Amino acid sequence: MTDRHILTAVAWPYANGPRHIGHVSGFGVPSDVFSRYHRMAGDKVLMVSGTDEHGTPITVAADAEGITPREIADRNNRIIVGDLQSLGLSYDLFTRTTTANHAAVSQEIFLGLLKNGYVFPQTTLGAISPSTGRTLPDRYIEGTCPICGYDGARGDQCDNCGNQLDPTDLINPVSKINGETPKFVESEHYFLDLPAFTKALGDWLATRKSWRPNVLNFSVNLLEDLKPRSYTRDIDWGVPVPLDGWRDRPDKRIYVWFDAVVGYLSASIEWARRSGDPEAWRQWWQTPDSDAYYFMGKDNIVFHSEIWPAQLLGYNGEGDKGGTPGSLGRLNLPTEVVSSEFLTMEGRKFSSSRQVVIYVRDFLARYDADALRYFIAVAGPENQDTDFTWAEFRRRNNDELVAGWGNLVNRSVSMAAKNVGAVPTPGELTDADRALLATTSGAFRPIGELLSRNRQKAAIGETMRVVGEANKYLSDQAPWKLKEDPARRDTVLHTALQAIKDCNALLTPFLPHSAQQVHELLGGTGVWSVAPEVHDVTDLDDGSPYPIITGPYEQGQAVWGSTPLAAPGTPLTPPKPIFTKLDESVVEEELRRLEEGGA
Repeated sequence: MTDRHILTAVAWPYANGPRHIGHVSGFGVPSDVFSRYHRMAGDKVLMVSGTDEHGTPITVAADAEGITPREIADRNNRIIVGDLQSLGLSYDLFTRTTTANHAAVSQEIFLGLLKNGYVFPQTTLGAISPSTGRTLPDRYIEGTCPICGYDGARGDQCDNCGNQLDPTDLINPVSKINGETPKFVESEHYFLDLPAFTKALGDWLATRKSWRPNVLNFSVNLLEDLKPRSYTRDIDWGVPVPLDGWRDRPDKRIYVWFDAVVGYLSASIEWARRSGDPEAWRQWWQTPDSDAYYFMGKDNIVFHSEIWPAQLLGYNGEGDKGGTPGSLGRLNLPTEVVSSEFLTMEGRKFSSSRQVVIYVRDFLARYDADALRYFIAVAGPENQDTDFTWAEFRRRNNDELVAGWGNLVNRSVSMAAKNVGAVPTPGELTDADRALLATTSGAFRPIGELLSRNRQKAAIGETMRVVGEANKYLSDQAPWKLKEDPARRDTVLHTALQAIKDCNALLTPFLPHSAQQVHELLGGTGVWSVAPEVHDVTDLDDGSPYPIITGPYEQGQAVWGSTPLAAPGTPLTPPKPIFTKLDESVVEEELRRLEEGGA
């Protein structure tokens, strides 16, 4: 292990329903590929997230079903936990925002900001429903953006131009819940003084040279018109405001987005408490040589490149007003905000309400997890919006996974098992043998560099090019024609198997499930690629039960580099295909499901 600490902070999936494959293409698979690579490279990784369970969408869903918000959150939390574990996402801790620990940390950040003067009270206009008298949160009000004219801007942000908004800014505002024109009444709230961070945020962003251009440019442009943003909301479901006269009020809570981003910190603290060393989180949050990478879709950039850094700067006392760090101490800002673009489906935007969707659990019930992970890595929305089509998914699966990688493994192991029954003993290597092994062993450095910079498309592309070189070698050397020269045949097969072992290591961050299978087919023993586990636990402070995702990832054998094949004579058995070939009827059936509004 190195001394380098890397925090992988993964966007918190919202618990108002199951997650679809568009969600995990942005926050899930890219963050796991990154974390698995760094663990293999020997770095100390802490990958954290959880379900985001506060806010109005939860209360609206609960009202519709006649149950409590907690019941909605409990149900969807367990569904999401199961889905993400099945996809192989290797969280050190995947928790939830309804823990007592999370509430305490969220309140501590609020109080630190208040102490340093970055949160202040102000009376403002809040929206209510004329027919019910209930508060209408900003995100549930839509209208025309006064800045760009986009019809469909929300009361907190315009997704078209990215600018922050207030409901009162909208032209012709209406309630998304029932179509009413909202009534605006005075309400007291606390606001985060974002303008007080203009210089600090600008100076920090000026040092972020390696960020994806779309993320950096968007973030810098936000600095032109920073406005105070309401830190509290008129709602009864969320983290209480920790002030006298506020904490027991049933109608005031911390805004869900402000408590959700604190979740990266609270989850790290919960992980440390569960690890037996309550102070362990500090290695990832306070040491100068630690790095923090935040993974999300592009609709969440503003909260990770502006709001959360402002909260951290204010808590540290590093905004225009100065101040001193809160009781937790000074906290590190993000090293990089790694944002993906959007994944669409058959040319349409994912929409659960319009049933243009396939949920993760439905996908995994029919197809291999690694097939989805591969598609996201090789064809996902890393730098631009990308369309998922069933025809392209089938082509990638059949032509690249099955015919490329899977066929290389199957025919090489099959020939060795049939002709030798074990890992063959190699003879003297030829120039062709040495060239292939130089290619596979030499691929770790450039591919690792790409993965460390979150250039995952380029990394998987280069890896599959190396797989292609191994396939070409096997075809050129044709060991099936060397029955009269068993020594040469065995040398070719040993070389091919060593190349496969190298390629399997290169593919492990992308394809962790099949990587374990290939490890075993090559005569390897023990755990090569550690799988995440679901544990049922109780809240550390109030005893309520909930599931978490965690795993003993330090126990895996996988390392980033070429390692020797199992010793000659190690038994090999004829393999079964590691990937499933999909016939044409798959595309027809899935398109039929989509048109009928099913998963």
